[in-house]
Amino acid sequence: MTRLEVTGASPASARPASSRRGFRAYLAPGESGALSVIIGLAVIGAIFQSLNSHFLSPVNLTDLLVQGAVFMLLGMGEVFALLLGDIDLSIGFVSGLGGVVAAELIAGPRNWPWWAAVAAALAVTTAIGALQGTLISRLRLPSFVVTLAGLLACEGMLLWILGSGGTLPIPSNVVDDLANGYLTPAAGWLLMVAFVVLFAALTIRRDADRRRGGAAGPPASLTVAKIGVAAVAGVAVVTVCSINRGVLSPVRGVPWVILIVLGVLVTWSFLLNRTRFGRDVHAIGSNAEAARRAGVSIARIRTVAFALAGLTAGVAGIIYASELRSVSSSIDGATLVLYAVAAAVIGGTSLFGGRGKPLDGVLGGIVIAAIYNGIYLLGMSAAAQDLIFALVLMAAVSADALARRGRARR
Repeated sequence: MTRLEVTGASPASARPASSRRGFRAYLAPGESGALSVIIGLAVIGAIFQSLNSHFLSPVNLTDLLVQGAVFMLLGMGEVFALLLGDIDLSIGFVSGLGGVVAAELIAGPRNWPWWAAVAAALAVTTAIGALQGTLISRLRLPSFVVTLAGLLACEGMLLWILGSGGTLPIPSNVVDDLANGYLTPAAGWLLMVAFVVLFAALTIRRDADRRRGGAAGPPASLTVAKIGVAAVAGVAVVTVCSINRGVLSPVRGVPWVILIVLGVLVTWSFLLNRTRFGRDVHAIGSNAEAARRAGVSIARIRTVAFALAGLTAGVAGIIYASELRSVSSSIDGATLVLYAVAAAVIGGTSLFGGRGKPLDGVLGGIVIAAIYNGIYLLGMSAAAQDLIFALVLMAAVSADALARRGRARR
């Protein structure tokens, strides 16, 4: 068996071989991807808007995107573990530890420059992820057990640094502005146009290469539809964020945190979709033994994947601290990890490995943020929030199981 045969198990090449299928066939169960999540978001928006007219206001939608940034980032980090057929239960407290390390180094008496403190925090969370990946791959320990131990260890370190009930403000305007600052409206429009043009060029080239190579590439109509959705989404985000949402003074523009999430999304999408590392990750998740026989270094790939999950968690933790302008020992890392797994699965990543992409974490994170925001606006209880999240997660897992059966039959 060759490497090409194994890595062909990635989502793009695991589809039926005919490249002549139409738009409807390409959107068969298990292939619709983002479309089903977008439809779900539209339904959620319509329901909450009917119950509270403030839900779709520019102020609330902008706040929703900012609040959902942490869920999106954690979801993208969890995708790396789920693609391998593993799970990372430590990602919530790893993110919290990243925010704490950055805040501790910026504050006195250390007074590190903000960029050095952020780099050190990301190095710490990446190292934690790499250590967990090494234990899982080299000692062949279950990822559930290793990352559960990582969860407890990171929670203990967080309490050790801050103390029980401790809170530490972040004395850096730059770090605070990561989640609370914003671009000018003109800069937002220019960046949006540049992104849509770049996305269109890459999408057209990628889909055309698939069709020319005989792979199961999407029909041209779907390529146009994806570009159209990206353009509409970009225009909608910039339009909403450009409306004045200030009270005492004008506040307009796209928040910086949206660009940070977009940058992570583009980087990880390229890594998983266009590189040998990404093909190996999909191959291991689809069939680890076949990947090993084809010459894939499972231990190395798994270690790097968990390191990248830790790095993404560190970014999420710094954004979380920036949003609150402080760090606290009361961070609920256990709940954050549940939201991370839920975001990835709701977005379309399989719990069984081999299928998923960073965009799943972003879309799932938006769904979670929308539900969380809507429940808050309606003043519903925590019990209702848990029940709603449980129903949404069960629906996503059921859809994943049905999709796997459908692909097996085809």
